Amino acid sequence: MKILIASSISKSAIEELKVNHDVICAFNATEEKLISEISDRDILIFRSGVKISEQVMKAGSNLKFLIRAGSGLDNLDVEYANKRGLELKRIPEPGAKAVAELSFAFMLTLSRNLLYADREWKKGHWVKSEITGYLLRGKVLGIVGAGNIGSLVGEMGSAWGMTVLGCVDEESHTKENEDYLASKGIKLTSFEEVITKSDYLSIHVPLNESTRNLIDKKVLKMMKPGSYLMTLARGGVVNEKDLLEELSNGERLRGAGLDVHEKEGEGKISPLASLPNVVFSPHMGAQTVDSQREIGERVLEIVEYFDNKLNSREEIVTTISK
Repeated sequence: MKILIASSISKSAIEELKVNHDVICAFNATEEKLISEISDRDILIFRSGVKISEQVMKAGSNLKFLIRAGSGLDNLDVEYANKRGLELKRIPEPGAKAVAELSFAFMLTLSRNLLYADREWKKGHWVKSEITGYLLRGKVLGIVGAGNIGSLVGEMGSAWGMTVLGCVDEESHTKENEDYLASKGIKLTSFEEVITKSDYLSIHVPLNESTRNLIDKKVLKMMKPGSYLMTLARGGVVNEKDLLEELSNGERLRGAGLDVHEKEGEGKISPLASLPNVVFSPHMGAQTVDSQREIGERVLEIVEYFDNKLNSREEIVTTISK
């Protein structure tokens, strides 16, 4: 099969794909470059950070299959893909585990003021008596978007002795989901209760019209005094201008951890960058060796599935034509 890989995946998976398939890699390519490379491709493999537009997919006259090596679909024109009849396979589970753990990395780093402690001790300053730290155990962990990733964060929080509250969209707020989350130690409740009662608030929703600027000035003002905010969703879910104002005033939020940003990429600097109570990472939530290896293995399985499916279809067409 002819494959275009538009985002970096594990090297071992790429090398294995090249053994039996015609593979083109176009990492971090412009839309124009993708349009030029996709013309004869059967499969397009991509992650976040690259826009898979209608124009790109239209240019792939032979395109039949899409593999999202991760979870979110905000960078894919889903409406066109469905209209075209392109088969899409997502691989959310491996990255979900890594993103969930990063949420806890933010919580611990912020709660124990680790960045300041590390920086000062490297300069020879013994600031033990100056640092105030807080336990996670016994606190309330709120999950906005208790889906694949959020439920893992909540499950981990419950294991750490936290009280865990979660909310989901109206369609997902079912008795079945309530029971499932309860089995993981998560109480499914309202968005308002999650916001107002949480000591640690972790955001895990997709970016769409209903979630853009979901966490804005009004919501930030509802948060519990002394709480922390972690966002590992998508840039644009949290209004960074409003977050800057709230953190600068210091009235409610004690700190924030952001893996996703309104503006991402080399040379971009967040308006929150000057604040000492903010921890950043460059949209690397799923970027662990273990998760990427597992994603690569799943990509190989899906490509084999697509290959068998395409060959079976060609055999049917050949039989009918005879």
